[in-house]
Amino acid sequence: MAHFTLRNLEQEERRLSTDSHDDLILKTEHYIGIDVGTGSARACIINGKGDIVGLASESIGLWQPESGFYEQSTPDIWRCICNSVRAALTQGRVDPRTVKGIGFDATCSLAVFTHDTDEPVSVTGPEFKGNDHNVILWLDHRPEEETKKINATEHNLLRYVGGTMSIEMEMPKVLWLKNHMPKELFDRCKFYDLTDALTHIATGNENRSYCSVVCKQGFVPVGVDGSVKGWQEDFLTSIGLEDLCADDFKRMGGVDGVNGKYESAGELCGTLCEKAAEQMGLPAGVAVGSGVIDAYAGWIGTVGAKVELHEGQLSSGAASNDKSQAFTRLAAVAGTSTCHLVMSPDPVFVKGVWGPYRDSILPGMWMAEGGQSATGELLKHVLETHPAYTQATSVVATQNANIYDYLNNYLRDMQARNKAPSISYLGRHFFLYGDLFGNRSPIADPRMSGAVVGLSSDKSIDGLALYYYATMEFIALQTHQIIQTMNQAGHKISSIFMSGSQCQNEILMKLIASACEMPVLIPKYVHAAVVHGAAMLGAKAASADKDGKTEDLWSIMDRMSKPGKAVFPTEDKMELALLKAKYQVFLEQCESQRRFRSDVDKAIEGWVVGPATTDEQA
Repeated sequence: MAHFTLRNLEQEERRLSTDSHDDLILKTEHYIGIDVGTGSARACIINGKGDIVGLASESIGLWQPESGFYEQSTPDIWRCICNSVRAALTQGRVDPRTVKGIGFDATCSLAVFTHDTDEPVSVTGPEFKGNDHNVILWLDHRPEEETKKINATEHNLLRYVGGTMSIEMEMPKVLWLKNHMPKELFDRCKFYDLTDALTHIATGNENRSYCSVVCKQGFVPVGVDGSVKGWQEDFLTSIGLEDLCADDFKRMGGVDGVNGKYESAGELCGTLCEKAAEQMGLPAGVAVGSGVIDAYAGWIGTVGAKVELHEGQLSSGAASNDKSQAFTRLAAVAGTSTCHLVMSPDPVFVKGVWGPYRDSILPGMWMAEGGQSATGELLKHVLETHPAYTQATSVVATQNANIYDYLNNYLRDMQARNKAPSISYLGRHFFLYGDLFGNRSPIADPRMSGAVVGLSSDKSIDGLALYYYATMEFIALQTHQIIQTMNQAGHKISSIFMSGSQCQNEILMKLIASACEMPVLIPKYVHAAVVHGAAMLGAKAASADKDGKTEDLWSIMDRMSKPGKAVFPTEDKMELALLKAKYQVFLEQCESQRRFRSDVDKAIEGWVVGPATTDEQA
């Protein structure tokens, strides 16, 4: 009997020890961020301090049925999200029971489902069936005519998208579907920004985010310019989408407080449903935050950091980091393209800059969004089309490096060889204007293209390095142009908070700081600033009390953002003078191109041009 009692005591001790260990684990809270970019889905797990403890990604499918058409699939995206979440949990050894909140961000792409069965609707014409490709990607340029029709209305809401609605936004794509889909199929469709589609799959509800509808779908928040329902019935009717006005705009998300619900970033929009939880490997009931467009998650993940900048701005030792600091900080989210985001307490209208958007991130605050159509893609294109690219990549392969680090070191060697006072001096008489993919801001002209002055016959790596430097210089000078345009309109930008892989390019970061004459902050999580911002949305959702009230997002950003590293402008007065002179040439190249095009168009006005002949017809 005594032996039995002893064994029971030993079992009880082990049980108590295990229970204590479990209690300790469960006191640790974690939050998951989901970032869906153009090419991959990523999951990031952070702890209560904002430290990343798990990070995983998986490539998502991309289909191009025709030139200029880009499609994705929410079932494929969701599968990649779930795989990434499970991998991040395993990598970080995170107990799923400790996950309290999830936040989503995604590209501003259009997702289409049936309103009666909630199934994906194929966007691949002309049959619109046979696959689950129900997402028209942001960079899809199929609705050219529809975009022209929308902008020809000159409707007042266009004031809030920089004067013209971009082909990258979602209303032109919805209109294209109406013009090409069988009527009976279009009548069954409901439409989401991709971020809202993901929170819909996660929660099962129809809540929408202000970030999605205000920034990309022509929604004007109630009270702004007399808006009563958010969606503008006269606008939708004028462009031929009066169908969407039925049932209080139900197919677009409805009217807030009537048959729909809209929330600012990270507000509790629901909880993880049983099906989604099982697929992710999480318990049901986890708080889900209202999502944002991916660039806006980059703003959340960077601008809250404390960092030593200069007099009048916050230092890392400052006691407070109030949200007024955000009004001076431009978030530059750099990838294939670059988005430039800034917050203001009042609306600031800037020609060629999207916005101002109220409530998209913080209630009552306004966001403006400028952008460069191609930065990472521009650098890639310039390198890959140069005659010396193959030779350079062969050298890179032997050094176990990447082409950008190699060329940066090559430029430093060129500077030493030529006894030049700076790298910028090497390109002093080389002028590259790089809008090869059109201009998003501040010209907002998709017809803009490139130009080079100083072109030589040099096919060597020296020539490649010079082209590469001139491309970086163009990116920096255009960033200055965008910031200058925004500040002249009323913004007060005095620092740049970067995110994305371009942050690792020391020469580019120094160029941007010097050209703009303001510090550039490099975040701690260079490759994960966007998904880190999404995880903060999960933390905000998890903070909801019994009435649904959540902690202020800026407070979360202040607490969870990590200190970064600042890059300051050059102190060389001659180099600053050179960049100022190059900026004047840059502006002349920008304006002269438009003038040349206009002069030629006037000269050939009335010239009859027949239909293009395809190779097959020839």
